[in-house]
Amino acid sequence: MKNEELRMSCESEAEAEYFNKDFDWEELRAEVESNPSFHYHFLPFQSSNSQSHSSQTDVDAWKQFHTRHSSGKFFKERRYLLKEFPELLHCGPNSKLLEIGCGNGSTVLPILRANKDVIVYACDCSNETLERAKEIISATNVVSYIHRFHTFCCDLSTNGFPNWLACNPCQDKFLQKHLNSFSDVKADNGLNFTNSYSPQDCHTCVGGVDFVSLIFTLSAVPLERMPRSIKECFTVLKPGGMVLFRDYGLYDMTMLRFEPEKRVGFREYMRSDGTRSYFFCLDTVRNLFVGAGFTELELDYCCVKSVNRRKGKSMRRVWVHGKFQKPTYCQQ
Repeated sequence: MKNEELRMSCESEAEAEYFNKDFDWEELRAEVESNPSFHYHFLPFQSSNSQSHSSQTDVDAWKQFHTRHSSGKFFKERRYLLKEFPELLHCGPNSKLLEIGCGNGSTVLPILRANKDVIVYACDCSNETLERAKEIISATNVVSYIHRFHTFCCDLSTNGFPNWLACNPCQDKFLQKHLNSFSDVKADNGLNFTNSYSPQDCHTCVGGVDFVSLIFTLSAVPLERMPRSIKECFTVLKPGGMVLFRDYGLYDMTMLRFEPEKRVGFREYMRSDGTRSYFFCLDTVRNLFVGAGFTELELDYCCVKSVNRRKGKSMRRVWVHGKFQKPTYCQQ
């Protein structure tokens, strides 16, 4: 996908109002799957390209992406997320939010502005990107925003979160317990877990944050590393804490524009700049989160018709919206 198309994609995400049923996803699915020109999207994928692509290569690609678009004008503020996730408006004093893959702060700034009590911890795989995010927050000249915004560099899919975000004994025990699941990922795409989680597994855990936001971040993680990423989110949440999820959905306009040679896995694509994107169906998201111990609260397709006024084109965008909760029985 060219940068112009990605920019259009980001603009339509930013401008989307809270109308998430402009069209029926099942009707779109029938139309796409009956169109011979899209047949290559559904073919089995045998290549090992996805496995051979190193985590450092992924990180470097996103660093270069943010360097190219460092002006802060490429991404617009995602104010619509406050309508999608009103929990961020009504949480109690000193509630903590962990924003994963914060980029230049397009998600964080509206939250800091709307809720004077929330404390935001924001991570990204690029130190340069984090510096830009801090510059944008500082440029508001609002002392409260600056004091409630804390950044750290992290690639959760490979290194996990820093120890201070979670209870260390619980984190070690939890990740060791699921080590076998990681070794089975390549065989079943990491999407079919048995929920072997039990209350005894986290009797020492109090977690660190009240909310984790995964906003157009998980799709950039290689499929085989997604299970570990979700389990990392579980370890840093307090009992009763929630993951707020939004990402690209199956048959989104941007998926259908990828050419056959851009496929690097099943429903997984790589742009010409080296950044990748996965397109989720509801079952994939459900299996990832429930398999990590979460309870599903909300999960649905968000289907929005977005108009490119400059080109006079209507675009059918598909995103997956979800809310998942860590069980409250993890309390001591």
